[in-house]
Amino acid sequence: MQDEQSPADLQSLLDELAPLLVDGSHHAVALGLTLVSLKPGVAVMRAPYSPDLVGDPESGILHGGVITALLDHVCGLAAFSGFGGQDTPATLDLRLDYMRPAQPGLDVIAEAVCLKSHGLVAFVRATAHDGDIDDPVATAQAAFMVTGASKAAQERAMQALQAGQVS
Repeated sequence: MQDEQSPADLQSLLDELAPLLVDGSHHAVALGLTLVSLKPGVAVMRAPYSPDLVGDPESGILHGGVITALLDHVCGLAAFSGFGGQDTPATLDLRLDYMRPAQPGLDVIAEAVCLKSHGLVAFVRATAHDGDIDDPVATAQAAFMVTGASKAAQERAMQALQAGQVS
């Protein structure tokens, strides 16, 4: 059971952990994903437009896998903060609906909200867009769960941090 904490205490914890939540993920770093903001139950991230991430060189459109990774990560952060910043969850279910290709040359922003976290499961919705949230590139619905494996990964990350292996 999670200890009750004030919203200010939770925000302070999230602010302290925020740099690690993306920089501690090798694939997020490789894709250039950045955390825009993290609040209790809400996360916003950005995927930069880069020619290295284009799926179709003729059109210049970002690869769908970049959008998938962005949405999975931002949903996970919203779930993490929805759990009170104590337990790192694993993706249990992720459903994406692609609405249209992202505009070439534009970054993609993903905004996620934890709708409910209870026990070991959190439910999240997210939207990815390239500047207009009312004209989404994709939407996601996801479920996350705290598992033995996710707790072990969290412990390894904390040990790496304490050993100075993550800056």
